[in-house]
Amino acid sequence: MNSELDLVKRQFGHRARLALSPAQIRAMDDQAHAARTMWNCLHAWWQMMPKEKRSVAAADAAIRQARKDIDFLAVLPAQGAQAVLKTYFQSWKNCWDGRAEEPNFKGRSRSVMSVDIPQGRDLQIKRVHRRWGMVNIPKIGRVRFRWTKDLPLGKQADSDNRITGARLVKDGLGWHIAFRITTLDHAPEPHSGPEVGIDMGVNIPMALSDGNHHDHGRLPRLPDGTCDRDKWLNPDEKAKLLRLEQRAAHRKTFRKPKEKTSRRLHRTYDQIRALRAKATRRSIDWQHKTTTTLAEQYSVIVVEDLHITNMTKSAKGTVENPGKNVKQKSGLNRSSLQEAWGRTLTMLTYKTARQGGALVKVPAPHTSQRCSACGFLAPGSRETQALFVCKNPDCGWTGNADHNGARNVLHLYRIGHVAIPAAGRAVVRRTRGVNPATAR
Repeated sequence: MNSELDLVKRQFGHRARLALSPAQIRAMDDQAHAARTMWNCLHAWWQMMPKEKRSVAAADAAIRQARKDIDFLAVLPAQGAQAVLKTYFQSWKNCWDGRAEEPNFKGRSRSVMSVDIPQGRDLQIKRVHRRWGMVNIPKIGRVRFRWTKDLPLGKQADSDNRITGARLVKDGLGWHIAFRITTLDHAPEPHSGPEVGIDMGVNIPMALSDGNHHDHGRLPRLPDGTCDRDKWLNPDEKAKLLRLEQRAAHRKTFRKPKEKTSRRLHRTYDQIRALRAKATRRSIDWQHKTTTTLAEQYSVIVVEDLHITNMTKSAKGTVENPGKNVKQKSGLNRSSLQEAWGRTLTMLTYKTARQGGALVKVPAPHTSQRCSACGFLAPGSRETQALFVCKNPDCGWTGNADHNGARNVLHLYRIGHVAIPAAGRAVVRRTRGVNPATAR
């Protein structure tokens, strides 16, 4: 079991909080704005240049000249500018392969502030305390970061176990560093645990087929029935958030058209952003703990093949054909997006593989309308969001609707309906813009 054949390469990231001084924060902000401006300049250059002159070498020459001519862009390290160029061209490759939309300009308020450090040797990481470490950031200097995970340093580091780079990211709680780590681990043994089906919902975030449901203990709706978009905040934090939003709306009324936002309003926006970031962290923390428990307990986890983008589309409709129950649908969409089902599936995918298990997707249609006891299918069987009543007079099974859906999901896996399209026929995945005959 200790042979080299049992070793597999694993790549993962680790995020840590940085302790920056006010001067270092301003310098980091300048670098992030320079990186965003560099992206926008690249996009403008791409649109202006003829197709036959678009190349990595020409773009690299344009970047080098821009860093010489514009002092503002020179604050960004050369390696960071090269990382922007590499990311931009990779975004076009993803677009051509049909995996993403076309890259566009990055707005100041809409984009995430970030700076890439592509070379791991530039970091010079050192542990100085049980809770703190030191890292070197180009053009910033030595910075402390919160030590919460052992990193491959010193004797533990080699060509197979090392830090390959990092990325500096800013959210509502400040600047953080995300290390990119490559290690060699032993291939996991096949998991010997049971199988389970999971139905992801709103009332019960993760309903399991064996009845061991996972709930985050926070009601998805307020007493009046509306969606609680701040359910991850306690009552005092909710009251503070309401006061800040009212203060921001009041101060915004004093701003004249085309006038810059005042520092007081910016400070209020930062406080609101910090509360939102705290709620997001709590949500991600619950997802990490729950998915880790599931991956360690079960060998096969079966979920629905959800198309979240289609599920959360607006029901507003058009002027000629207005939608129905628009307000209720918008509340359901908001609650669904809060649960972040896609992020949960991503965590389950790599955590089950790390434990020697597997994550399987089955077709989603009719899993909430079919009785898991007798298999009878009726549109009105799900009487409410939480109650399922079988309409078969010979059955009459009654139970939680999410639990019924989880049992149906597991049943589909056991009878072999895995990765079957909803329409019941084979689907050819082809690159966008390619003719069907060429794809075949």
